[in-house]
Amino acid sequence: MKLRYKQAESRAELEQILKLQHVNLRENLSPDEKKIQGFVTVRHTLELLERMNSVCGHIIAMDREKLAGYALCMHPDFSSDIPVLQPMFAQLKPLLPQQTRFMVMGQVCVAKPYRGKGVFRELYANMCRFLQEDFELIITEVDASNTRSFKAHEAIGFKGICSYNSGGQNWEVIRLATSATPSFTPGR
Repeated sequence: MKLRYKQAESRAELEQILKLQHVNLRENLSPDEKKIQGFVTVRHTLELLERMNSVCGHIIAMDREKLAGYALCMHPDFSSDIPVLQPMFAQLKPLLPQQTRFMVMGQVCVAKPYRGKGVFRELYANMCRFLQEDFELIITEVDASNTRSFKAHEAIGFKGICSYNSGGQNWEVIRLATSATPSFTPGR
């Protein structure tokens, strides 16, 4: 399996992101699937994905013309566009120096047939590669109950910034320096 990692360029690629997102939304998975496989929380619209992508292309893994996984790039200018993420931005404001150049990884998801094959790690490695010239940090938050996602982020070097509760959910806000590119290790 040879995947191609790149920034999203077409509407068809963005539509594939939305399809993969839909299948992995928290409300579309059984309790066992959520616990074992993890889940995504935010539902994006095609219009919002297009606007976000026009500022900074989303990182995608392609198996020929089929999407294997994605990591969404969300510039802080979009902080008011997704209500569930607004509390995270409020938490970050007093914690980061004003001049910090950061990008928010708005959501990461790997299609089931590609899980456990290093795609998650490579999505982040490529995100660092594409963004390191313009951004110092990649910041994201993980639902504290999504242990698979939290452990995967921790394994590639994400460090904690803060924890908070919003909307009845506990969130862990984490960061990765773009200069600390995660490397692919076969079999991990």
